[in-house]
Parts: sequence; C-alpha cells; structure tokens
Amino acid sequence: MFVHNASARQPIERLSQVIPAACPRLPDADAVLPYLRRMDAARTYSNFGPLLTAFEARLAERFETGTEVVTCVNATQALTLTLQALDLPKGGLVAIPSYTFVATAHAVVAAGLIPLFLDVDPEDWMLRPATVREALKQAPGPIVATIVVAAFGAMPDLDGWRALRDETGLPVVLDAAAAFDTARAADIPTVVSLHATKVLGVGEGGFLATTSAGLAARLRQLTTFGFRGARVSDIAATNAKLSEYAGAVGLAALDTWDSDRLRFLRTARLVRAAMTFLPEIRFQSGWGDDWVTSVCAVRLPDGSVGAIERSLQDQDIQTRRWWDRGCHANPAFNECPRGDLQVTETLGRSVLGLPFAVDMGEHEISRVAAALGSALASL
Repeated sequence: MFVHNASARQPIERLSQVIPAACPRLPDADAVLPYLRRMDAARTYSNFGPLLTAFEARLAERFETGTEVVTCVNATQALTLTLQALDLPKGGLVAIPSYTFVATAHAVVAAGLIPLFLDVDPEDWMLRPATVREALKQAPGPIVATIVVAAFGAMPDLDGWRALRDETGLPVVLDAAAAFDTARAADIPTVVSLHATKVLGVGEGGFLATTSAGLAARLRQLTTFGFRGARVSDIAATNAKLSEYAGAVGLAALDTWDSDRLRFLRTARLVRAAMTFLPEIRFQSGWGDDWVTSVCAVRLPDGSVGAIERSLQDQDIQTRRWWDRGCHANPAFNECPRGDLQVTETLGRSVLGLPFAVDMGEHEISRVAAALGSALASL
C-alpha cells in the first residue's frame, strides 16, 4: 500500500582530544604539483584539457572493456543528468530506497521526476529487485526507472538488477556514490562520487561509468551547454564540467590509490579487531575484508542510537547518522509517495557512523571501542 506523504603519513595528530566522525585526506601539495606544472605548460585550465582527459581514461580502465567515463562537477549532478540523458517521461516515478543520502532523491526531483520511496533489505540495507517488482503492480503511477544505491560502498546484487531490467525493460541506474572501490561493471549506468569525503576524492566531483556510448555522449552534451563538437547548443543543457585543477588532484589520487586502499583496509581491520568484544555491534558484510569505504557504519541494538551517540559525545567522540531516518523523513519530500518503510525506520534508530579515517591511530580506535563498550553496558 502506498501513501503520499595521498601519500603515506603518520597517524593524525589533533589539536584537541575530540575524535571527529570523519577526517578526509586528499593528495598533498607535493603530489599535485607535477600535474599543476603540466597544466601551466599547456595553459589549458578547463574544457576537457589533457589532465581531465587522462583522468577519465584512467578511471575507465578500472571498469570492463568498452566502458566510457564522463566526469561531472559532483555526483548529484551526474545522477540528475544521467536520468535526463535516459529521456524518461517527465513526472514519472523513479523507485529508490528511502534509506540513502538525500542527494539521490534530490537528483530525481531535479530531473523532473518523482521519487517513490521503497524499503530496503534488513541485512544489507539495500533495495531489492523483488521490492521493485511488487511496486510495479501497486504504485500510484507509472514507474519509469529505478535507482539502486550501493549502501555506504557495499555493492548490491547486480545480476538481480540486470534480470529485472531485462525482464521488464525498466531502466536501472546504480548510485555508487561511496563505492569507488567496488564499482567495476558499467553495463548498468553507474554514478560514483569524487567528493573529498570519499576514499578517492578531488574535493567536489563525480562521474558516470557506462558501456553505452550513446548514453555517455548524451551526458557529455548535457554537461557542456548542449554542445556536440561545435559551439552550437543542440539541446537544453547546463555547464557541469570538471576543471583541469580537479583532474590534477584526481591523477595524484590515483597514483597512490593502491597503497591508500591497503591503509583503509588496515584501519578497518584494526577497528573490527578492537570491537570483537562487542557482539552487539554488526559491521557491514565484507567491510574491511573484501572492500573499503570512507565511513564506518555499524548496526547497534534497535532503538539505541540516540543514547549511544549522546554517551560518545560526552566522551569527546563524534558520530554521524549518515542517512538518519531516510529521505522520506525530510520535509523536502513530504509529498512524495512511499511504500511500507518499516525496515528503513528501524535502521534510522539503529545505524550509526563511528569515527573513521584512512590514518586513524590505534589509540583513537581503542578510545572509540572502549567508549562504545561503556555506552552499550549502560543501556
């Protein structure tokens, strides 16, 4: 039933005893400088110069053969423009999980479409193809596409989504904003964030990876005033290009990605090891073993998030409810239709982002673990 409603560094030294929920790190000035010198020599600073072109090519190499990458000013714009490039009927419903960052829903609205908020699986926190199949029968209007979200960087069952697409003809887009590490296939259009808070960032940025040359060309045109090889606007579009400066940072970040990934893995494993005495804590499956991301989102006893975050705050440990209660709880989406969101509501009361950074020290990890143990004991 639907209702409307960088390089290796020593552990970070802080100016205070507060442990932040996140401490992003981009390539330092020395790592970026050689690329800036190349930019100065070329005297090209934007408009798909050699650095950005090289950055896109190196990103495409991470995916299957035949993948094209189109960069964008941020992942929200990349997702919005991808939906527009699919030429979906205006005002149609796009099935998305409510349990996601609000950018997913904002992108749908900005594309002239309507989010249809659906519930997620209680185990992996992601939308299931079966849920969309059921929604196709009961939705209050035509569903014209669906967006599956890679929850905090975990990859969904892409075979299931391919099957849904092939059986129904429904376009499927993957919001892989936090999944730089795990995103490898691009036959489902995949949008990845390059925000400073991600495992590989340029400050602000994002990209679409796709095996559809037509979709890539259409998106490129939408990011550059509707131009297509000439200074003539063939279609209504915008300016959403990345600059050569972003390309320089991105190339420097890719230079050290392999070693940075190992550092993320090491830190995540230290966090897991430090909390082995806390059976109440549930990590995402494979986090720190098979894949890495820039956040540590854990499942706590149902309904305990408020008490635990207050306890940690009292001990100078910051936390973050990254997706809080879900998109549907935000006033901006009050009028959007939604299904039964029982799991989403439960996750909103039980998932918490703990402090995590690529160079988080063992002392800080021990502090977080001890404070969390104390908070759980006092429930």
